Amino acid sequence: MSATENVTKVDFYEVLSVSRDANDQELKTAYRKLAMQYHPDRNPDDPTAEEKFKECSEAYQVLSDPEKRAAYDRYGHAAFSGGGPGGGNPFAGAQDIGDIFGDLFGEMFNMGGSGNRKASRVQRGRDLRYDLTLEFEEAVFGKEKEITIRRMETCIDCKGSGAAKGKAPVTCTQCGGRGQQRFQQGFFSVARTCSVCGGTGTLIVDPCQTCRGETRVQSEHTILVKVPAGVEQDTRIRYQGEGEAGKFAGPAGDLYVVLNVKAHKFFEREGDDLHCVMPISFPQAALGTELEIQTLEGEATIKIPEGTQSGKEFKLRGKGVPHLNSHGKGDLIVEIRVQTPGKLSKQQKELLRQLSETMVVENTPTSRGLFDKVKEMFS
Repeated sequence: MSATENVTKVDFYEVLSVSRDANDQELKTAYRKLAMQYHPDRNPDDPTAEEKFKECSEAYQVLSDPEKRAAYDRYGHAAFSGGGPGGGNPFAGAQDIGDIFGDLFGEMFNMGGSGNRKASRVQRGRDLRYDLTLEFEEAVFGKEKEITIRRMETCIDCKGSGAAKGKAPVTCTQCGGRGQQRFQQGFFSVARTCSVCGGTGTLIVDPCQTCRGETRVQSEHTILVKVPAGVEQDTRIRYQGEGEAGKFAGPAGDLYVVLNVKAHKFFEREGDDLHCVMPISFPQAALGTELEIQTLEGEATIKIPEGTQSGKEFKLRGKGVPHLNSHGKGDLIVEIRVQTPGKLSKQQKELLRQLSETMVVENTPTSRGLFDKVKEMFS
């Protein structure tokens, strides 16, 4: 382009109708408005539309690049002429050094660098998390529960294209649908992602009225969660493809249901075993007795033999938690605690005095047995 042609060229700021201190967002908004207004596919009967579209695209390409904009602010259009400062630089605006060497070796040594790598608009949707609270018994025996989630789903009207009904994304006139713009000088070939279409090679000029070109809409969705028997706190259940839909009809993400199990009023869980404490009186421990205990599946009987000591454990087999995704169950372990009464009547005190006279215990220290020591180490 000659110097005379540069003089008559319209100022880039005037082309986009923005001030000289416009920020990036103002530039982008102005450009998108003009690009939609003058796109050739929307103006087939206007012979000047294509030229105006190219003019606003060129203006945005320069002003959206900090280095190019600085050069333009200082030298005007001469900054990009063959003799101007920085003019003719084949690497001007190259954003990825990988593009430079990929295209260079691809063309010189035929290593597959075609330079026509289009970026895909299709994106995978986000994974979602839902925290589901369960009663203790629901976690033990399993449960089916319906949950409702809010998620982004593919727009039905445009089927995820983002374009209005009966329309489709149009070819980007800036890069000719290639997704890249190329600069070549001698053996060097440099490709840069098209700043207009973002490397996809297409533009949405007639957006869908339902999703406003976003390709997705927010919606509520109900899912039946099947909680298997034997799950624990923080168990994650994955539902593939039940997350958010991807943009431009991309694959959906996954839904992770994270379980929060409420505590039981007296059972404590260790693995698949259940533990609880049963208080008994001194006479019951000394003479022995039979106790009825409530399990998660109904009542069961424990036989307490004579002379049972406080801390003794009794195991009820198969009365614990079902093994997750397997057969069988854990056990219910009941610890006996002999309770000492805090208050006694005069009659009870007298009876205990009479009993104590017949039950003499030598109150001298003794060493603990090896078994008790080991038990304490691992308790």
